Amino acid sequence: MGFFCLFCGCVDQAGVGIVEKFGRFYKLANPGFHFFNPFAGECLAGVLSTRINSLDVKIETKTKDNVFVQLLCSIQYRVIKQRADDAFYELQNPKEQIQAYVFDVVRAQVPRMTLDDLFEQKGEVAKAVLEELEKVMGEYGFNIEHILMVDIIPDPSVRKAMNEINAAQRLQLASAYKGEADKILQVKRAEAEAESKYLGGVGVARQRQAITDGLRENILNFSGKVEGTSAKEVMDLIMVTQYFDTIKDLGNSSKNTTVFLPHGPGHIRDISDQIRNGMMEASASQVNSE
Repeated sequence: MGFFCLFCGCVDQAGVGIVEKFGRFYKLANPGFHFFNPFAGECLAGVLSTRINSLDVKIETKTKDNVFVQLLCSIQYRVIKQRADDAFYELQNPKEQIQAYVFDVVRAQVPRMTLDDLFEQKGEVAKAVLEELEKVMGEYGFNIEHILMVDIIPDPSVRKAMNEINAAQRLQLASAYKGEADKILQVKRAEAEAESKYLGGVGVARQRQAITDGLRENILNFSGKVEGTSAKEVMDLIMVTQYFDTIKDLGNSSKNTTVFLPHGPGHIRDISDQIRNGMMEASASQVNSE
């Protein structure tokens, strides 16, 4: 903060000197070099820094909902240059005095709040501490610059319970979203399946209609070109031809091993009758539905 001897002294830029005369306060020494007359009883009693100082205070108290918490409060203060004599003579330990007032204000404010309110309104607590300290410490030559509530630390068991509650709420929300997503997926799957079945039915109906139209056209063409043939005979011929084509496809397929089918003129006629009757019934049902 500077140097001084019996006859002279130097005060740094960020400081203020306290000059005494015969043991009593005489004047303030501004930054710079000063001469003192020891024969007149003058001397430099001390130098105070006018820089901003920081004091961290940890306070343990209880909230309105009976939760013990620790508050870490940071107080930034400085000496008022014009009242440096009060700061030098009035308080022996200003840090302890500031800490005592912080304890008093915080323990008067926090028990009125729940834990959630304390987290939300910690600025209000800092404001109350600032107002009280400015009023009290200003009389002793100190100016309170800022009050910061750095941290609020609940009891470890309370923090664990809060984390579990938060995790449970998030899991519940995730389960609700997952259930809604599964519901939408099942509805869409059912709609897709219904649409698929509908389109499949339309395709089968159109296929059968096309087969019926093709057979009708073949029968008419064959009956017109070959004299003496009836529609029944042409139908039997087409059915038998399709029967042999089906046997051929079964034999050429690599996925089939052995297929037992009745074979003979009588069986072929029975099969042709069954196929014809089936086609006629399908055609009749299609006409009735239209």
